[in-house]
Amino acid sequence: MSLGTKIAWDDTVLPFQLDLSDMRGRVARLDGVLDGILKQHDYPDVVEALVAEMALLTALIGQTVSLRWKLSLQVQSKGAVRMIATDYYAPQEEGEPARIRAYASFDRDRLTNSAPFDQVGEGYFAIMIDQGEGTQPYQGITPLAGGSLSACAEAYFAQSEQLPTRFSLSFGKSTEPGVGEHWRAGGVMLQHMPKASPFAASAEGSGDILTAADLVDGEEGENWGRVNILLDTVEDLELIGPSVAPTDLLVRLFHEEQPRVYDAQQVQFGCTCSEDRVRQSLSIYSARDIEKMTTEDGKVTAECQFCGAHYVLDPSTVGFEAEDSDRG
Repeated sequence: MSLGTKIAWDDTVLPFQLDLSDMRGRVARLDGVLDGILKQHDYPDVVEALVAEMALLTALIGQTVSLRWKLSLQVQSKGAVRMIATDYYAPQEEGEPARIRAYASFDRDRLTNSAPFDQVGEGYFAIMIDQGEGTQPYQGITPLAGGSLSACAEAYFAQSEQLPTRFSLSFGKSTEPGVGEHWRAGGVMLQHMPKASPFAASAEGSGDILTAADLVDGEEGENWGRVNILLDTVEDLELIGPSVAPTDLLVRLFHEEQPRVYDAQQVQFGCTCSEDRVRQSLSIYSARDIEKMTTEDGKVTAECQFCGAHYVLDPSTVGFEAEDSDRG
């Protein structure tokens, strides 16, 4: 693959369908998006790996939401990495890029040399969808389990949506000759679309966390098993390396499944913070509350955790008792 072709596929999500086995999926490649996210913070490597995995999951899942919707993924845990939050802002109009932002909160002193997922403890993985004004946001959660964030996402789709789902992800620091070291990520998401099995729908059984295999049987189960065996042959360099285009990867993996591709969705790092949003968030506080937030030099400050933007405000202009109440 030429350099120009490689760049064209960076920071894209390519939706596809496997006609023979009645499945859909996405292939994602992230490069500049991760650079935009991670350069805002001085994260240790294990935290960067978790944020990279979460951002990749967000891109793969977010591609399916409608225009102007917002998808959020969140991890809350009692471990060293207390929280990871990501947002996917769908394009406002067809043809525009989607935007992703992410950040993590962690206790540096509690981090270990163990695998990234070992840095999170007991907690939950959540997916939230905001369809805009006048709608009630949707939220579903699943326990943190399975050894990776992608396994948590698979469990979420099995439990909450009854959709057999599989992720194959790769992410790490790229060390290509002549290019500065930076993070890259790539992955494939597969999803089977038939109705859930009666076993899943009736909520019978042991009470264990459902897996994709619990939701399909018969011919559907055979299709699911066959396509997953094919996906198991994918190599890390095929997912994130510069030599295989996503379209070529799909043909290599699934040529017998009759793959059909659709228009790729571009994604970029982007944050929605603004001074007006900061003022709006402070509008619930009284003048006394604002006084407690005021620094010694007489300012109210706020910093965006996602992009690092720093805001300095006059305390007399914020809160519901502000002198300039029309602002924000």
